[in-house]
Amino acid sequence: MNARSSLILILLLACHGHAAAVVATPVQSLPVLENAANIEAFEAAPTTTIIPNNSFSSQSAFDASWAYNYPWGTDHNGAARMDKSQSKLDPASNTLTMTAKRVADGSQKPAKQGGKTIAIHYLAGTINARQHITVGKGTTVELAGEFKAPVARGTWPAFWLTAVDGWPPEVDLAEWKGSGKISFNTFNTSSQVAAKDVAYPSPNEFHAIRTVLWDENGSDVGVKFYMDGKLVTTQVGRGFTGKAMYLILDLQMEGSSGSPGPTSDTEYAARGVSVISYKTEK
Repeated sequence: MNARSSLILILLLACHGHAAAVVATPVQSLPVLENAANIEAFEAAPTTTIIPNNSFSSQSAFDASWAYNYPWGTDHNGAARMDKSQSKLDPASNTLTMTAKRVADGSQKPAKQGGKTIAIHYLAGTINARQHITVGKGTTVELAGEFKAPVARGTWPAFWLTAVDGWPPEVDLAEWKGSGKISFNTFNTSSQVAAKDVAYPSPNEFHAIRTVLWDENGSDVGVKFYMDGKLVTTQVGRGFTGKAMYLILDLQMEGSSGSPGPTSDTEYAARGVSVISYKTEK
């Protein structure tokens, strides 16, 4: 018996009587292994970094992971039109700040969205990840960062995932809709929505947001939402496994957050945003 086989035998004997004490599972893998019946059936595989946590530390680092505006253009379901100039990097603090600037009424061509004509009242900032986010079979994906977000009426910043092909899936990793609260949502259909709104303390300070998505059964994706290190809620995306999603950071305005919005500049800042994935194997 070689040294490697001896080590495996020792670990198996130890696990037989003390599984909870000796399973060396990385902290980020725990959501996948919370079902006790599965603890001995899976082992963590190497972590893949999709977006490193220093992607706002230089323009070249940003360009490697992100693109400006929405994946589909400059407009969405609100009164802000996205403009590259409204997203600014601060390399020293690894921070991206998006600013919504009020423009004169009628100075921008209206947006067309979902059969509606939407007046544009702001120029604002949005970025999207160059790599699509997919929770494959037996895979966990973690998205994290720190955010300082406005909560006044008419401000609609978000950190979210949405379907590349068709819709849903959609997971709002964090969304602020002008109510003084933060929302965590999963859309299975337009009418089947899991939504959790909680108080958002000290909006002028950064708060840590972390979301863990894992393949539950080869079809559905479990979603755990954390704020400032505490679990807020757990939801399920039905049939989300294997579906590619865009990752978007945007400062939209008005729309679902109410109107009229602010007349002064509005800022939304993010720092240390990261995405990692890891697989588990039977």
